[in-house]
Amino acid sequence: MLRKYTAIGAAIALLGVAFGAFGAHVLEKQLSAEDFDIFETGVRYQMYHGLGILIVALLSERLPSPGWVRWAARLLLAGVILFSGSLYLLVFSGVRQLGAVTPIGGVALLAGWLCLLLSARQK
Repeated sequence: MLRKYTAIGAAIALLGVAFGAFGAHVLEKQLSAEDFDIFETGVRYQMYHGLGILIVALLSERLPSPGWVRWAARLLLAGVILFSGSLYLLVFSGVRQLGAVTPIGGVALLAGWLCLLLSARQK
């Protein structure tokens, strides 16, 4: 789990930096202020949770409940895909209904952090 989720977290963070740079240097001039803010929110949450996945990976061998840790990593990954991914699709497609997916991603992110908390509370 350590190597797999370290690689996944690093890839998500790498893409977050790339998307952030792309947004700052290319999209800022092309998107409306509202769409640019939406895009930035996606990038910000992607970065936070890419780092979160790295933290979960590093803690995976130290916490007593590997099942909860594994679910934490899975849910954080799913949350990034659903939350940030839906925001990116919303901005680039113009389909505002995609915003309905974003809260599902937010719930997955919350559930991932809850799983990490539950793992840390195990004896």
